[in-house]
Amino acid sequence: FLLQVDPTYTGRVGASEAALFLKKSGLSDITLGKIWDLADPEGKGYLDKQGFYVALRLVACAQNGHEVTLSSLNLTVPPPKFRDTSSPLLITPPSTDTHWAVRVEEKAKFDGIFESLLPVNGLLSGDKVKPVLMNSKLPLDILGRVWDLSDIDKDGHLDKDEFAVAMHLVYRALEKESVPSQLPPSLIPPSKRKKTPVFPGAVPVLPASPPPKDSLRSTPSHGSVNSLNSTGS
Repeated sequence: FLLQVDPTYTGRVGASEAALFLKKSGLSDITLGKIWDLADPEGKGYLDKQGFYVALRLVACAQNGHEVTLSSLNLTVPPPKFRDTSSPLLITPPSTDTHWAVRVEEKAKFDGIFESLLPVNGLLSGDKVKPVLMNSKLPLDILGRVWDLSDIDKDGHLDKDEFAVAMHLVYRALEKESVPSQLPPSLIPPSKRKKTPVFPGAVPVLPASPPPKDSLRSTPSHGSVNSLNSTGS
């Protein structure tokens, strides 16, 4: 990986080079901003070899649904994946159209639960899903986040694929894994994936000069996480 962004062995990776490279991870700008902050804690505006390795580890953690924190560096995760067909040195992940973190055997089990809840027009309302989530005995704030992440189209209902995402997150949480603050690309059902978004303007993801302390630390808004507490959704 380092050869890709530092071919002349300078020992430094500039912000613009790092931005272009890290963007290929498929992670959001907010997540990449957090990763930059942790990889360049002194605000030097570039990454040395150690900082670059920290960034790669954090990308791998984020791609596997873990929080972007220094404590996540101790987790055992698969290597980071970057999309780039022009370079043989980069790992090419499975096609984003087919790869889904919900395994086939998991999906079959979740589909059975989904059908047992008597969906209407292929959808389950919040009232029908709530008892299933509550049955996990997970804290309400965690369940609120699970609902918010799994209701991908924000229509107050879960279809079969969204329900599978909810169940997947619940099972991971029961195994003491943290529920991510935003849905990793690998967990978005293929049916819900959009084409590569066109970002307004050619604004670099990461700063070309030492990063401002506040601009990269904002957190995304996910709307109401109290959906489960309402009688509607």
